[in-house]
Amino acid sequence: MNTSRIAASLVLAFATATATAATEVSYRTVKVDGVNIFYREAGPKDAPTVLLLHGFPTSSQMFRNLIPQLAERYHVIAPDYPGFGQSDAPAVDKFAYSFDNLANVVDKFTAAVGASKYALYVQDYGAPIGFRLAAAHPERVTAIVVQNGNAYNEGIDNEFWAPFKVYWADKTDANAAKLKPFFEIGATKWQYTHGVRDASKISPDAWTVDQAYMDRPGNKDIQLELFYSYGSNPARYPEWQAYFRKHQPPMLIAWGKNDKIFPAAGAAPYLRDLPKAELHLLDTGHFALEEDGEQIGKLVRDFLARKTQ
Repeated sequence: MNTSRIAASLVLAFATATATAATEVSYRTVKVDGVNIFYREAGPKDAPTVLLLHGFPTSSQMFRNLIPQLAERYHVIAPDYPGFGQSDAPAVDKFAYSFDNLANVVDKFTAAVGASKYALYVQDYGAPIGFRLAAAHPERVTAIVVQNGNAYNEGIDNEFWAPFKVYWADKTDANAAKLKPFFEIGATKWQYTHGVRDASKISPDAWTVDQAYMDRPGNKDIQLELFYSYGSNPARYPEWQAYFRKHQPPMLIAWGKNDKIFPAAGAAPYLRDLPKAELHLLDTGHFALEEDGEQIGKLVRDFLARKTQ
């Protein structure tokens, strides 16, 4: 059974079914350092660009419903990182699966597709990737939307992160084994359904597609490397916070407050460094777009209309 082809069929059918008829979404691939990077693109190419950066364990498919909401006014691009979605997934001995390297790939991806200036939408893994880009190239970033993406110690000072911190301090097989259940369907579904108001409103296609990608040969080794590399991010928090204070990028925070991974405790600290940031705590979970996508779309459209040109 070719699980990669099945996953491709699932995700493309899923995207087609949920995009509006008035919005044409293109599904493209570009090479970055020999790695095929898949991305979704919509909207006028001469409009302001919005770069959507996804989280774990998903891909650009998490933005399937947001893209049509933005594409009338904006040039929207949403890549899959190496090891995710439809992008190539080189083996762990062929590619450095670190957040530094994922940020490097996304940086080169933006150059390859001609995105020299953009607003960022970051969620989960998208935050440490996007904030690396913003701190390195502040002149490129016109605005930032943060949705359950962390940059403060308060955001990971909770029970969920305890086994990860043990693994970061001691990378052993025994400590890795405690994290491997996060790669199974129960955990993937939990990320979508925990903390939501009405689980019957969350499409099971979302976690089914994500798990199909996760179950590809070698992918769980890739994800375990990234679990370890996530430990490099807290050391970068002071750098990102300094970027916020110095450059004061316009920021919208739309946060699922019931998220057990990145709880609301990680949202408010942004206001220390960005007192003009706009904070909205939503009564939903980690993948807030699944339940409150229409509300978030409205917030983002209003914010970008005021803060970008």
